[in-house]
Amino acid sequence: MMARMASSTTARRNATVLHMLVAMAVLFIPVILITQLFTRNPEPPVTAIDWQPVAQQAASESEYEVLAPASLPAGWIATRARFIPTGQPVFGGDPAVGDTFQLGFLSPEQRYVGLDQRDVAPEQLVATVTRNGRPDGTIEAQGRTWERMVSDDGRTRSLVSTREGAVTIVSGDLPYEALGAFATTLEPVG
Repeated sequence: MMARMASSTTARRNATVLHMLVAMAVLFIPVILITQLFTRNPEPPVTAIDWQPVAQQAASESEYEVLAPASLPAGWIATRARFIPTGQPVFGGDPAVGDTFQLGFLSPEQRYVGLDQRDVAPEQLVATVTRNGRPDGTIEAQGRTWERMVSDDGRTRSLVSTREGAVTIVSGDLPYEALGAFATTLEPVG
């Protein structure tokens, strides 16, 4: 009789443990599936744009020499091209203080490099694009002296050149050498 009672007690314990494991699986499997479904962050596709017409418009309507890359290596993708004439609304609705030309590219390593130019209020554009960068020496590229600037957090580096009242800025979260290599591809848009 004792053997039967011990056997039924063991069977009840095993059944209880089994029921507990089944209940946990019923609860946790949907939670895990839902978590996996909603925590995936797929890379958004990069949309290449044709920047040449925007550069041509900027060159024909601006008083300054508009620069653009003439010979980027294979794998570079243009992702931004914008020309905002003086007085036209910019983000936030305020009018542009000067003719503003902007290009953006992704390198083959998926690193963003921006080119910004403006002929009026260059200090304001430099502060915005360089993220209030501080001077960090100079570099020579494409027959110009570029002032190197680095943001306070050390992440964003920029090359800044002023010529005939217009400022040109090459910026990105890249070493100065990479920005300098990009700057060597810049030529006047004809």
